[in-house]
Amino acid sequence: MTEATAEPRLHYMTTKTGNNMAVRSEVVHCYEELATHIAQMLALARAKDWGKLPELEARCAALVERLRAIEPLETLDAIQVERVLSLLDRIRVDQAEVSGLIKPQIEDLVSRMGSLHRQKSLGRAYGPTH
Repeated sequence: MTEATAEPRLHYMTTKTGNNMAVRSEVVHCYEELATHIAQMLALARAKDWGKLPELEARCAALVERLRAIEPLETLDAIQVERVLSLLDRIRVDQAEVSGLIKPQIEDLVSRMGSLHRQKSLGRAYGPTH
């Protein structure tokens, strides 16, 4: 059985109300992990530490794929749904800021690549410049 088709695992933790054990779903856990990774991406983007973003983006993509596989298999209770919706709001806000910080960097990179391509084309047409 592959991980994508495996039954959702349940995570256990003590609630704030005492010794009662609350069952937390893998769906909620995946959304929590996704929110954490995107928050880390936001911190890196704010610090202009671009090199670590691809690894975190890959982790996010893996979590999204996992969620696609397990969400249809699991029914969340009202508290879990509320938690997921709260996490989704946080994810959307953080992702929008990450995108806003990354977009100018990508545009600059595309511009530089275009400039290098033009220089290379001119070099082939007219010979190297000195």
